[in-house]
Amino acid sequence: MDEKTAAGGTPSHAGGCFFCDSAMPMLESLVSEATRDHFRNSRVEFLKGLRGLLDERIAHLAREEAKGTHVTVE
Repeated sequence: MDEKTAAGGTPSHAGGCFFCDSAMPMLESLVSEATRDHFRNSRVEFLKGLRGLLDERIAHLAREEAKGTHVTVE
């Protein structure tokens, strides 16, 4: 007997995960399109926030430091 069938001959493990195959379709049928749009937009905004943090850090690291000091001669 291979690991895909149980003693009764029924599959003991489907190809995908339980959450993706069973729970997500059920949850998606319970929420409205407006709610899905809200969560999709929130994911986009979260990623934009991460991009902002990365851009600031890159700018900080790319900034050239002054080499030497400025002296005024009279």
